[in-house]
Amino acid sequence: MKPATDFQQPTTLPALLHADVAIVGAGPAGLSFALCLANSGLNITIVDQQPLAAIADPAMDGRDIAMNHLSKGILEELGVWQRFPAGEVHPLKEAKVIDGNSPYTLHFERSDDPVAPLGYLVANHQIRKALYQQVIEHENIRLITEASVTNVHTNAADGVIELTGEQGQSTLRASLVVAADSRFSAVRRMMGISARMKDYGRVMMVCNMEHERDHENTARECFFYGRTCAILPLGPNRSSIVITTPSSRSTELTNLNDEDFTREAENMLSQRLGNMKLVTERYSYPLVGAMSNRFIGQRFALIGDAAVGMHPVTAHGYNLGLRSADTLAQQIIKAQQSGKDIASQWVLGNYEVRHKLLSTPIYDGTNLVVKMFTDDNPMAKVARKVALRFGNNFKPFKNLVTQRLIQER
Repeated sequence: MKPATDFQQPTTLPALLHADVAIVGAGPAGLSFALCLANSGLNITIVDQQPLAAIADPAMDGRDIAMNHLSKGILEELGVWQRFPAGEVHPLKEAKVIDGNSPYTLHFERSDDPVAPLGYLVANHQIRKALYQQVIEHENIRLITEASVTNVHTNAADGVIELTGEQGQSTLRASLVVAADSRFSAVRRMMGISARMKDYGRVMMVCNMEHERDHENTARECFFYGRTCAILPLGPNRSSIVITTPSSRSTELTNLNDEDFTREAENMLSQRLGNMKLVTERYSYPLVGAMSNRFIGQRFALIGDAAVGMHPVTAHGYNLGLRSADTLAQQIIKAQQSGKDIASQWVLGNYEVRHKLLSTPIYDGTNLVVKMFTDDNPMAKVARKVALRFGNNFKPFKNLVTQRLIQER
């Protein structure tokens, strides 16, 4: 192991580089996957077009990530969870779904252990920073930054990635190429793999706000007509506020000054949290989902959002991305320990089957929820009120959703 302070990058790259596993994308999925393989002895190279400083110390981007117990367990095993600052992990005790101005809510809480949380909230930039700090402790993981991928192809022997950037041009050859370069993955397209893209026609605005009333460590998803507002509980009397609005109306919200935006948030939440105060910048993201039609190719695999990019409403995003990294790494390690090819179709096929079985119903189910709760025609409004009451009173459904939220190791 090397201390983090010793991490250096070469000023120029050799014309030819070799690795057992090449990962394109140093975001949460790519870094997590590298760590899942860190103790395998395989040589791993991660490539990203961002500068090193942006990966090592990422700026706050407004997003707070809900993590289940399975994700917590994986990150603990990787040595990442322990790196989160103590005050930056926020337990989530309960979750509520609210329809319009109705006082009726669909309520999720743990019945097996009333003290244990449903899950945890951690800021996205804290996750990325902790992952990087752990990655650079491993000598068998190399990080190449400020490098663009200009071409990718694979054959029966290996995968080839053509790179160009600040450190010159280079060719990276690896037994396995893994794309973790977002739901808009350029590498996925270079490899000729199509994806179902879903433009939800909405923009998500996120920010942190302080408020007068206690959030009770309860997440609330408020489906108002025309807009959606989520409350994600952070520290005492502080929450992440997530407002989703049609793209055609998003500029109205963006153009409000801080005082008018605060009043808008208070009114939208019907003073549930009392008086509020904006304490961070506001960040906006267009909402687009993606489901790749294949997760693998010849000596090639997709993980994270490059495989499945989720709508954030059901909080499966990073949890699903981490599962993809963990699942693929397990298949690779099994093959390696048996003396088999780590990028064989048998290895990659097992990964694809497992992750598709897990992710497809979650992706399609999430899109169904989004459609039902953002359609404002009269029949849809009636349907979602019925759905809320059914969900609250049909215990098998409620228990299933709760277990999905918890997902223990």
